[in-house]
Amino acid sequence: MFSTPRVPVSLEFFPPKSAQGADKLREVRAQLAVLNARFCSVTYGAGGSTQEGSLRTVAELVQEGEAAAHFTCVNATRDSVREHLRTLHGLGVRRILALRGDLPPGYVAAQATGDFAYASDLVAFVRAETGRDFHIEVACYPETHPQAASPQDDMQAFAAKVRAGADSAITQYFYNADAYFRFVEETAALGLDIAVVPGILPIANTGQLLRFSEACGAEIPRWIRQRLESFGQDLASVQAFGLDVVTGLCERLLAGGAPGLHFYTLNQSAPTLAICDALGLRPAQQRPA
Repeated sequence: MFSTPRVPVSLEFFPPKSAQGADKLREVRAQLAVLNARFCSVTYGAGGSTQEGSLRTVAELVQEGEAAAHFTCVNATRDSVREHLRTLHGLGVRRILALRGDLPPGYVAAQATGDFAYASDLVAFVRAETGRDFHIEVACYPETHPQAASPQDDMQAFAAKVRAGADSAITQYFYNADAYFRFVEETAALGLDIAVVPGILPIANTGQLLRFSEACGAEIPRWIRQRLESFGQDLASVQAFGLDVVTGLCERLLAGGAPGLHFYTLNQSAPTLAICDALGLRPAQQRPA
């Protein structure tokens, strides 16, 4: 056994789609076990589109440590949420990430079917139904949710989740530390007493990063984009530059008081391990010679 690292680390995975993918994810989790993560989370598609795979993966994670289940509410009913909460509780899950989930194309929140229009509605319902049985994480967006009418509206939506009973928050990934620090300052100004953990996406593939960022509204600073594009198909240079950029980002976040780091692993171990090694977060006796 090894001691808990000074900086709390958590890890996010997505449910594999095949037996081969499940075997690979088990190998990845075994490799990342050296980080002694505070918890590991599993994504869950809007409307439960990956429900079976998510539950299978969560059931395995519970046997390895604390597991957090993503929980989306688009098109969900009160009865379906109650049933899913019972299932998670029966598996031994005590931490959930309460999310609205992606809306069907062309919809706005008020048009979605189901009993929950916003994540704050889900948080309030879970709290009312289960008391303190679950630690409730929520999402937040230092660079503003892409569907928000304004940054002020987005902050009020976050405040509603906190006041509904959220325990802590994880951000969308970003590469601008100032956006994170400004967001934390604004939450404090609203009297929101909640830990905001920065979400960290390692940079390992330029095309993949550009696609993800376009879809979720995360900004890639111009200087980073230009450097990445200049490397073309030179994957080694992309990864070396990405490691330097993200390590520097994490160093600044931690120096500024971030309460931990949540890594979006994309079911890969090497990029997250490289960053944690650069930060000194892997116990020395567990590092490769």
